Amino acid sequence: MFSPGHAGANAYARVGIETSVMGASPHRLTVLLYQGARQAIAQSRMYLQQGNVAERGMAISKAIRIIESGLQQSLNLEVGGEVAARLNALYSYMTRRLLQANINQSEAMLVEVDGLLATLEEAWIGIAPEVARMAAQPAAESLR
Repeated sequence: MFSPGHAGANAYARVGIETSVMGASPHRLTVLLYQGARQAIAQSRMYLQQGNVAERGMAISKAIRIIESGLQQSLNLEVGGEVAARLNALYSYMTRRLLQANINQSEAMLVEVDGLLATLEEAWIGIAPEVARMAAQPAAESLR
């Protein structure tokens, strides 16, 4: 009747993630990207400690994909000015450090990138009230 292992729980988690992504604002999507990259780094640290090279490599690759294809790709370098340019450089640095961490089996490098992502995530969460206020402003103006 039930599938072996945690297949049901995994399917439920996937649905929950898909639901949160589908209804998320661009601001919330960025938070989810930070969280996903940090989770992948946490997994890679665990696999590093276990000596599981293949899984470590896959987890680091996932973190790199999230940074490059999610966070970095979402930057608007034309409109974002210096902030976007600095974030772009920081994301490139993180990617290089993750590659080095994998090659050198360096937990310290993984911790470094996780700390950078945590700082950015915290700042991004901190601006949520301002983002919500700005999003509500055009809606209020259209009611006039």
